[in-house]
Amino acid sequence: MLLADKTVVVSGVGAGLGREVAAACLREGARVVLGARTEAHLAKCAAELDPEGRRSAYRAVDIRDERQCEALAALAVERFGGIDAVVHVAALDTVMGGLADADLAEWQQVVDVNLLGTLRMTRACLPALKEAGARGDGSVVMIGTQSSVAAPSQLQQAAYAASKGGLVSAMYSLARELGPHRVRVNTVQPGWMWGPMVEGYVAWAADTEGIGQGAVRARLDERMALPGMASDGDVAETVAFFASERARGITGQCLLVNAGEIMR
Repeated sequence: MLLADKTVVVSGVGAGLGREVAAACLREGARVVLGARTEAHLAKCAAELDPEGRRSAYRAVDIRDERQCEALAALAVERFGGIDAVVHVAALDTVMGGLADADLAEWQQVVDVNLLGTLRMTRACLPALKEAGARGDGSVVMIGTQSSVAAPSQLQQAAYAASKGGLVSAMYSLARELGPHRVRVNTVQPGWMWGPMVEGYVAWAADTEGIGQGAVRARLDERMALPGMASDGDVAETVAFFASERARGITGQCLLVNAGEIMR
């Protein structure tokens, strides 16, 4: 298994990608520490993924708060003895539109969560990650977005794209900074992912346009080189690879997981 005897911290364990990342890491043998803002959701997710509670722990965390980030990292160390990898799924992606009519205070909130929040959580985990590196390997996996390298023709999210683009720039610096400690830093950049978020979009678009959901889904799938968009689970499997020692020679890299919608 890719992550046997590893401890992975996952922020942003929601109903979609975060949950799939936690599930993939557990399947690959990891002990997983789940973080998100809503404790009731975390409890439900942990009970579903690890009913006996032997390989999971959770704590409510708002990554805008440095002390809460430190508390989540401390939980991983106290419960499982360390941190081998941290995966950053937590994000604010509900601010729509471009710059002309933007509320820049909202943009600031997006940057505070997506860029600074990710860096806060990374810094909280650094002492344990460096210890993992001293034992052989530590990993930071960031979740970016295809929209930071190719502006979408629909669902404009300029603030989200800009914040994730900044995260990629931070990744390069962190990969150089942490490399001597054998801590790797990489980014997975999803495109359209079939899961709760896109299912909601498809339902909304179908209702707005007065067409069937199948037609909306087909319109999205036609944009892919593969026959259909990637799923949340597909992205999660890529995350598990980056977190594992199978990727121990890879750092400072971005990987698009987008069914070939754009190719660079």
